[in-house]
Amino acid sequence: MIDAATQVFAVMGNPVSHSLSPVMFNRAFSETGYNGVYVAFQVTAIGDGISAMRSLGIKGASITIPHKVSILDFLDEIDPMAESIGAVNTVISHEGRLKGYNSDCLGAIKALEEITHLEGKQVAIIGAGGAARAIGFGVKSRGAGLTLINRSISKGEILAAALEAEFIPISELRSLPFDMLIQTTSVGMTPHIHQSPVPAALLTPGLLVMDIVYAPLKTRLLKDAIEAGCRTINGLSMFIHQAAFQFELWTGSPAPLAVMKQSLMDSLNPSQKRAS
Repeated sequence: MIDAATQVFAVMGNPVSHSLSPVMFNRAFSETGYNGVYVAFQVTAIGDGISAMRSLGIKGASITIPHKVSILDFLDEIDPMAESIGAVNTVISHEGRLKGYNSDCLGAIKALEEITHLEGKQVAIIGAGGAARAIGFGVKSRGAGLTLINRSISKGEILAAALEAEFIPISELRSLPFDMLIQTTSVGMTPHIHQSPVPAALLTPGLLVMDIVYAPLKTRLLKDAIEAGCRTINGLSMFIHQAAFQFELWTGSPAPLAVMKQSLMDSLNPSQKRAS
């Protein structure tokens, strides 16, 4: 029941029409009895979104594409890990001050380490945005070697330099001599489910392929990877782990992980049937 005491939370990005965060968080609030509501705001200028957050008294926000880096200029305080990463995807308001955190790093590392260990592995990340920055920071912190692959050479080189990683323009990609490939862009996301950033011919058995896109659960890249004999990780695990951090930060209560996962599966399964 929404009333005058209901705390408001939101996801801010562009686009956000595909987001299942409102479904997941509202189910979690209901399950735990927390008086909160979570909505999606399509925001083109993140400075305006943060101003609205202040003016309307919004308690917390998830920050998504393309604002995870540019938001840094509009916050009062940044958590040390998020500052080291250089990207924020979580904001909480406390006594009128907005503080930014990064749960992408935590979520990705937990998802990967459920399957394998990272130390000594060679990891390639596709993308040069906020998620790539966070996940790259995480895999490096676990002792993995890192190569960035990106369409924009300038953005890719800048992030590679910041992470002390190698860089390959995607136009020059001829092979994937890595242990893991992590896809962090929006390529393949609903409704563009037939797109993949990597030619299927480059995927070989033994490669672990992770796509952080969760809608659809089985992206074109993951379908190609399965056919090539690769191991795969879909975007659901990372998404739930990073969302659990957000829920606990915002509410001070343990996240109902099973309920959050089930809410996503309930929403995704019908779309999977239609997509197939």
